[in-house]
Amino acid sequence: MIIGLVGKPSSGKSSFFKAATMIDVKTSPVPFTTIEPNAGIGYATIDCVCKDFNLTCKPKHGHCKDGKRFVPVKLVDVGGLIPGSHAGRGLGNKFLDEIRQASVLIQIVDASGLTDAEGKPTENFDPRKEIEFLEDEINYWFEYVVKRNLEKLKLPSSKADLINLLHEKLSGLEVTKEQISQTLERSSLNDIEKFSKILRELSKPIIIAANKIDLPPAQENLEKLKQPHKLVIPTSAESEVALKKAHEKKLVYYHGNDFHVIGDLDEGRKKALEFIQREVLDRFGSTGVQECLNKAVFDVLNYIAVYPVADANKLTDKDGNVLPDAFLVPNGATVKEFAFKVHTQLGEKFVTGIDTRTKMRLAADHKLKHRDVVSIVFGR
Repeated sequence: MIIGLVGKPSSGKSSFFKAATMIDVKTSPVPFTTIEPNAGIGYATIDCVCKDFNLTCKPKHGHCKDGKRFVPVKLVDVGGLIPGSHAGRGLGNKFLDEIRQASVLIQIVDASGLTDAEGKPTENFDPRKEIEFLEDEINYWFEYVVKRNLEKLKLPSSKADLINLLHEKLSGLEVTKEQISQTLERSSLNDIEKFSKILRELSKPIIIAANKIDLPPAQENLEKLKQPHKLVIPTSAESEVALKKAHEKKLVYYHGNDFHVIGDLDEGRKKALEFIQREVLDRFGSTGVQECLNKAVFDVLNYIAVYPVADANKLTDKDGNVLPDAFLVPNGATVKEFAFKVHTQLGEKFVTGIDTRTKMRLAADHKLKHRDVVSIVFGR
């Protein structure tokens, strides 16, 4: 799974990426600071099952902190998109191609209205226009790719054959057969524009990070941005970076949506943290960065987290590590599908699964639940 970060120049995309991954990328108010995409690891968070079993876990990937499991997800921050990107304005086509593999997109919007559609300084820009033009650009690009791959193609009359053919031809867009099937139920290839739009909405849904929410104009614009068909999350990427940096320097202890001072603060940093507390945390409950990632993974994509273990009693892997991994899989995934996810050999030699809570055997087609801990039994 890949989460794509998109938006116009100077919306705060790179700051959001830095806040989510703590990779020190270049950020600047100058448009097109990001020329090559930044890729890194962020984390979706869940209540770790270590509490349920009264164990101390030892993650191989991600980490566990105060009973919260941080499960790795890949983030890609692409360069700024502007009106006309699909036709090559700016570095549009290059940037759009970078989101082919994304499963979900987070659009970072400058909710303050202090930059225009191209990221240049202005006042009173309506951030709703930002949402509209970027969605249009992605839809135009998606339509272009679909047209290019389907032109002069002889289409089969059987729906099953058509789905298989479309899945093969559109493989570069990382669309599933189920998404193609759903799209064909709501449209047809006689209307490529509609077909492409629906397929994009299903395969690359967009949520909105209303960024720079610490600025007064952004707080005034927030109600305008809320739409019945869009998930909008108030966000302050710069506040998240400031809190994480202060935590790294052992000046504050920052966890969840709260922090407390544990070190000596100079007057400037003290005022900055007081501002973040008052204008971001007290008003909105969090900086919004972690909420965006969690909403993208668990609400929009409807994924669940499942723990594989080798020993169903000790909850360890073959090396004795307790609860070493947590995998993100689509809700409805079966035990055998999960076995393939963990390792191809586990899937190919699958015998049964064991629910470590009940010690009951699980059939290959048993559907997993969020926070299940499963041992896979396989043949030698």
